[in-house]
Amino acid sequence: MKILDQVEDASPAVSYAGLIERIEILRSTLRWSSRLERADIEKLLRQASSLRDEVMQLSHKERFVQAVAEPVRVDQSRGARRQALLERSFIFEGTFGDNPKLLEALEIAEKAAPTDLPVLIDGESGTGKELMAKVIHANGGRADKPFISVNCGAIPENLLESELFGHKKGAFTGASNDRKGKFESAHTGTIFLDEIGELPLQGQVKLLRVLESHEIQRVGSDEAIAVDTRIVAATNRNLRRLSEEGRFREDLFYRLSVIHVTLPPLRERRDEIPLLLQWFGDEAAGALKRRPIRLTPRLRDFLLTYAYPGNIRELRNVIYRISCLAGDIADVDHLPVDVRPVSLAGSGLNASAAADSVLLAGSNATAGVSSLLSLSDAKRAASDEAEKAFLERGLHEVGGTVAELARRVDMNRSHLQMLLKKHGLHSKDFRNHAAARGARAKDDLDDADADTADAN
Repeated sequence: MKILDQVEDASPAVSYAGLIERIEILRSTLRWSSRLERADIEKLLRQASSLRDEVMQLSHKERFVQAVAEPVRVDQSRGARRQALLERSFIFEGTFGDNPKLLEALEIAEKAAPTDLPVLIDGESGTGKELMAKVIHANGGRADKPFISVNCGAIPENLLESELFGHKKGAFTGASNDRKGKFESAHTGTIFLDEIGELPLQGQVKLLRVLESHEIQRVGSDEAIAVDTRIVAATNRNLRRLSEEGRFREDLFYRLSVIHVTLPPLRERRDEIPLLLQWFGDEAAGALKRRPIRLTPRLRDFLLTYAYPGNIRELRNVIYRISCLAGDIADVDHLPVDVRPVSLAGSGLNASAAADSVLLAGSNATAGVSSLLSLSDAKRAASDEAEKAFLERGLHEVGGTVAELARRVDMNRSHLQMLLKKHGLHSKDFRNHAAARGARAKDDLDDADADTADAN
């Protein structure tokens, strides 16, 4: 219990972060302690959860005093910058590491959080954009108000206006009663518009009007309803390029990106992977009500070097899978088949064939392998080269049709798309090649027919 009482004399700016950190340590340590009775452990866990909830509700004004008084020094080391965020009581999940690009994003979020300015978060799928939106909400003046999440890409276009702004009874077939929309539900709080790049142009016009007037109208009603909502949007697409192509309104882009936060992909922040493995391992153990899984050196080495095209979301799903399927110790054969090293995935290439395919690729591949740091890196490079060769061959065979290739190799299409992106392969290149090959074949056939006609 002393661990919870040590922070009473600390200054407010440090006490919040210190208390949260101690609570999380307590939760992680006590959950699997063999020295206490289960009833005692559960009691302490409930107390820790209750205290954490109380901290989240404390005065935001006090929490930001230190942030205003001590601006970030750009000459700090990565570890010092991360610790400075903690000491200024900027609340963020422990899964965040100290990658320079990530720290820059966190520091922008820290300064934007206490304001009501719109924030646009971009980054690849699975990099933690919604988590960052929740971090911004939790550190702002609306933390005790609603946080409403909307996936713009999942709403049918004909229901978009009703979903966002609500409708009146009888406005359309099936509208049996009045219904509040997402903006009304988020009144005084934060609305998170995920996948904003998927919003159709008609919806973009209506969203722009809300941003300008701070009013909405329910479908079937002429009454204007004032809404006070903080907007945080996220996308994995390049909105500036979409606006140049006419597929996203330029004025809406500038309205949303007053504060612009970019999250780097997991492959650019590998120092965070060990922390994530521990974090999700404890989380999966708690969900499955078992002890945290142990990883063999071979599996841990693979997880530390894997490219993670699905980013943090993919890593989390992998940890949950192996925590469920393995006993006390997990190895590479507990990984999904399409994630395992090629030599283990039964893809038609054994380990020696995979290595041979790399060695035969030319002097560049040989030079690449010779410069690697370890045998595991060499094995991983061989696996990646074999995987890329397999995908290239498959795309040639199907003329660049991703859906057909996914069907032939019995692979989920979205995962196949991520693998293609990982290796820099574009299906349209293979379609163009197939079309050019077809055109050449047709020209050859026409020439042959012409020669036959001349001979006759």
